[in-house]
Amino acid sequence: MIPVCEPWIGEEEIDSVVGALRRGEISGSFGSALPDFERRFAELSECKHAIAVTSGTTALHLAIAALGIQRGDEILVSASTNIATALAAYHHGAVAVPVDSEDETWNLDLELIDGMVTPRTRAIIPVHLFGHPVDMDRLLTIADANNLVIVEDCAEAHGATCRGRSVGSFGLMGCYSFYANKLITTGEGGAIVTNDDKMADRLRSLRNLAFTTPRFRHEEAGYNYRMTGYQAAMGLAQLDRFERILKEKRRVARTYSAALADVPGLRLPVELPWAKNVYWMYALEVLPWFGITRDELQRKLRESAGIDTRTFFCPMSQQPFLQRQKGARSAPTPVADRIWKTGLYLPSSCQLDDEQIQYIADQIRSFLR
Repeated sequence: MIPVCEPWIGEEEIDSVVGALRRGEISGSFGSALPDFERRFAELSECKHAIAVTSGTTALHLAIAALGIQRGDEILVSASTNIATALAAYHHGAVAVPVDSEDETWNLDLELIDGMVTPRTRAIIPVHLFGHPVDMDRLLTIADANNLVIVEDCAEAHGATCRGRSVGSFGLMGCYSFYANKLITTGEGGAIVTNDDKMADRLRSLRNLAFTTPRFRHEEAGYNYRMTGYQAAMGLAQLDRFERILKEKRRVARTYSAALADVPGLRLPVELPWAKNVYWMYALEVLPWFGITRDELQRKLRESAGIDTRTFFCPMSQQPFLQRQKGARSAPTPVADRIWKTGLYLPSSCQLDDEQIQYIADQIRSFLR
């Protein structure tokens, strides 16, 4: 079976983790690996600060907590995203309001935002879906006009840029994931980046149970979201190879696009002129004139060709627990609804060679009707 994604882990990562363990960098913030990783990841993201945490989900959770979001506040979110984005609002009693996707990049449709803002709307979480950035310059203008705070969900977009500037550096905060299938992995783990000194201090405090002086006195309710030293050590080794990872991700995407360009009924991913797409996953739509449905293609690829795939995300507008939430606001999401039925991403590991990619493309072509 060709898996959807495998992390690129070598002896460098193993040696780095073992070194951290030998130095006793296990729990807490002791040692050099964690501050070194935070410093280097901040540099990669073109931000002054990076606060490493336990996952991309807790990065989003901590970011919303740091904003002081109140119960009943509204946060606009990309309709097509992993559920973690909406959970950041939900777990603080806020209402996640889905913004529909646009056709070209499948990111949230900026044309819709002005019409969705109410007096309760406090923030917006744009998701740089599958590695293609949102047009952040334009979103900044819209957010400023509506007095919205931007928290970027960069979980799938390490190294992506908008007009040459790194994602994560546009909003007040940017949230990253280092899960096993991300461009940089620490197994589990995540980070929040920011250029705001006071926000960075607040995030560090909340991450570490909001200790004050004396140590066991707490002015507010904090969280234990600390990354371990040996995870940070693995992240340092991943940063050493990041340019190679990014280069290989883009090679995989170019090879797929060349092999599938003339297959009718497929909508392939794009890279707009102002964007650098890092192609976290090679995502496409299977349209009706392909001849079989997305689900049929997915089943055939798995059962007949040994190729694993994944669907796009179920829209936030269709999530049962969000629909039941007090104050939930319905919003039509026809594009997100469509790509939930037609969207598929293919094996996207850096280690895929051109022959494997051609095999996958040939198998897709063989099922065309």
